[in-house]
Amino acid sequence: MVSEQQVHDWVEGYVRAWTTNSRKDIAALFTPHAEYHEWPYETAWFGREAIVDGWRDRAPWQEGGWEFEWTLLTINGDTAAIEGTGRYKELGTFANLWTMTFDKNVTCAMFRMWNNQV
Repeated sequence: MVSEQQVHDWVEGYVRAWTTNSRKDIAALFTPHAEYHEWPYETAWFGREAIVDGWRDRAPWQEGGWEFEWTLLTINGDTAAIEGTGRYKELGTFANLWTMTFDKNVTCAMFRMWNNQV
């Protein structure tokens, strides 16, 4: 079972990786065979390398600055859900719902995001 602190640390790592756009920081979040799904954008990246490459292609989204606030909704065994709000100077505000399923090392094996502009 994943703990609240482990989820907090993982999400903070995600925010750090989004900030740095570093291959190393992004890769550290996901297992080698992880899946990353995002709706309504029909994003489906399979494997750590595809996730890193897809993520880095989105670097222009950050232009002008951004911020992200989040709260933990629930933990059920190895899966956690959070609610977040991303505010991008250039893109607008987005309401997020994430679920993350972790392996025994608290590395994400399955990431799902519902991302809606408000």
